[in-house]
Amino acid sequence: MIDLLGILTHAFLGLHAPATAQPLRFQSTPLVAAPVAVQVAANPASDALGRVQQFYANIKQVDARFKQEVTNDTFGSTKSSDGEVWLAKPGKMRWDYREKKKDVVVVKKSFISNGQTLYVIEHDNKQVVKKDLKQDLMPVAVSFLYGKGDLAKEFNPEIDKSGKYGGKGDVVLKLTPKKPSAQYKNLILVVNPDDFHVSQSVIIDASNNINHFRFYEPDFEKPIKDGWFEFDERSVKNYRVVDADQQQGSGAAIPAPTP
Repeated sequence: MIDLLGILTHAFLGLHAPATAQPLRFQSTPLVAAPVAVQVAANPASDALGRVQQFYANIKQVDARFKQEVTNDTFGSTKSSDGEVWLAKPGKMRWDYREKKKDVVVVKKSFISNGQTLYVIEHDNKQVVKKDLKQDLMPVAVSFLYGKGDLAKEFNPEIDKSGKYGGKGDVVLKLTPKKPSAQYKNLILVVNPDDFHVSQSVIIDASNNINHFRFYEPDFEKPIKDGWFEFDERSVKNYRVVDADQQQGSGAAIPAPTP
């Protein structure tokens, strides 16, 4: 299984911009829950998880802003990034990581998949890593967002009452893999109780590193052009292109994105 979650985490655990870099500031307001439509007491964890799965099974696409914070448990450091994500069925996604340089917003890194091939484009490093998704499946912690995979088959859910994540009225689900996973120890989903869409996703790995995504201004209706999920290697003629599948076949490790 391709470790997309690991790639997203590794790209920002000490390998991203210096800690002094300022993340982009969006004027949007985080999707804190509106008046509670369904009380948590009336919705056991398994029922809430089913409603989350059903919501994403019924949508066709989503466009949202995101903020990612990655905390290294060993060093106690946290680094932030901002960007925009597009998801569409079947299995298409694009994550653009953006950075402000001299009052100009630029795309620093992109993850682009048309459902068959995943490209990781690192502009600062002038490198492209590509991966054939026909050989590797996306983890369900990502694929459920575009209606694939079954969270209930992969995880045991419980309502998280720690108060660490989410706001007043949010449904917070703590998911534990049914089988031991190197990718994550727990997956936390902060859920809007009105329609059960996810406003925050928190991945805690085996080393207690935390990969925290917050999603803003989600648009589930606006059509997204298929071209957004395609990448032409010829568009970056001076970039190094790394075929991760060939490196795996030769026994070499898949190179993780570096800035």
